[in-house]
Amino acid sequence: GYMRAPIIVKGELSEGVGGGICQVSSTLFNAVDRAGLRIVQRYSHTRSVPYVPSGRDATVSWGGPDFRFQNQYNQPVLIRAKQFGESMIVTLYSSDVINNKMRKVPKAPSQIPKEINAE
Repeated sequence: GYMRAPIIVKGELSEGVGGGICQVSSTLFNAVDRAGLRIVQRYSHTRSVPYVPSGRDATVSWGGPDFRFQNQYNQPVLIRAKQFGESMIVTLYSSDVINNKMRKVPKAPSQIPKEINAE
C-alpha cells in the first residue's frame, strides 16, 4: 500500500496518501523522452520538485493529471524499473532495427533530501 508523505495540493505542501508516486512517473517520463517515444500527455507540478531538473517532472494523481506516451515504432518496447535504495532506474529496451535519436536529458540531483519528498 501507500504511506503518508508530502504531496502538493493547490500549490501548497500537504500530507497525503500516495506521496512519492510522481517520482516514479517523472523517472519514467525522462526514460521515455530520452528514448524518443511520443509524449501524449504530461503535466508538470505547480511547484518545483527536488528529484528532477526543472521542467523534467511528470505529475500524476488519481482522477487528475496523468502521464501517457505512445510507442510509435513497429517493434515492442520493454520497460524495466528497479529500485536501488532510495533511488530508481527506468530502462527501456527494444529491437536494434529501430532507428531512433536519443535525446539529451539533464541529470537528476544526486540525492533527494529526505525532508522533501513532494509530489
